[in-house]
Amino acid sequence: MTIEPVTELGSGGAWRLPHARVVPMSAPPASYTAAVERYLTGAGIAKSSARIYRISLTTWGWMLTGEPAPTGPARRGAKPPVFPVAAIDDPALPEVLAELAAARADEMDADTVNRELSIARKAIGWWQRQGWIECDPTIGIERRPAPPDRTKALAENQIAALWRLDVALREKTQWKMLYESAARADEVLCLNVEDLYPQDKRGKITAKGGAIEWIHWQSGTAQLLPRLIARRTRGPLFLTDRKAPAGTPTLDVCPETGRARLSYRRAEEIFEENTRLLANPLASPDDIEDLDGWTLHRLRHSALTHDAEDGTSTPMLLARSRHASVRSLERYARPGVDSVARHVAARDPAARRRT
Repeated sequence: MTIEPVTELGSGGAWRLPHARVVPMSAPPASYTAAVERYLTGAGIAKSSARIYRISLTTWGWMLTGEPAPTGPARRGAKPPVFPVAAIDDPALPEVLAELAAARADEMDADTVNRELSIARKAIGWWQRQGWIECDPTIGIERRPAPPDRTKALAENQIAALWRLDVALREKTQWKMLYESAARADEVLCLNVEDLYPQDKRGKITAKGGAIEWIHWQSGTAQLLPRLIARRTRGPLFLTDRKAPAGTPTLDVCPETGRARLSYRRAEEIFEENTRLLANPLASPDDIEDLDGWTLHRLRHSALTHDAEDGTSTPMLLARSRHASVRSLERYARPGVDSVARHVAARDPAARRRT
């Protein structure tokens, strides 16, 4: 970084403050997409988080070119725009970006919008420190208020109905593991066969920040895993149904089958599609295309809530969730709908008289 000398302006004695100019630490990448990859590797983003960061930054890529980001099925397979990272410094961009972000916020939930904005600002800050760009076009975009959703923990009968769905072995195993381990979906999807210790019902995952940690599962997952793995000894645990396309990173390709690692986005889509009628029990199957299903995160949320209802201690809940603080755990350690219903029913005066 260089600092220009202080210069006196006019006869009024006003002084121009020193202006810091950031000298690029390295040559700017050729495109925005390349800048995203440089950020993900250079900023030390954990592999389990890199997928979510890449999806969010790809979404911002469209908006940074003044185009609305595709949503729903149109998003899969859509080619992100190609433009130089220096285009982010366009002085007209902040106003256009604010309008696009506001329109997107009207269509998406507040948590998703806020998470994507946070990721974009982290990347932009890192690019600024590299000297590749000077401005932050998101500076005028505000976070959306996100009232807490007290219904995220699934009821026990909803979990039971989920296990009764007629789905593929891959989905059965993945959903069971997510619920029984209370792990994050991206952590589980990054598991490799060689990370598993089936005899101990546990596996090694790369958590937020890059730490290597354990997740533990129960008999439901343990019974399904051998069928899913078959004779494989290495490579991604959860695979797509087809061969990996050219250019897929080697770490995301099974060396024994040639199939690719199942992506978070596709896993989320499959779960959402299969749970639409469970999430909307009064709806007609004819309306399924217009319904919204559950998110994979609700399995983690439900597992931790059910643990808390069963009297699991705070230290154990922290260990299960792998949160650093009790405050982060508060959203999960709340009695769910079944627990509250039992509490109310047990104190029903009419019920006590019948007893």
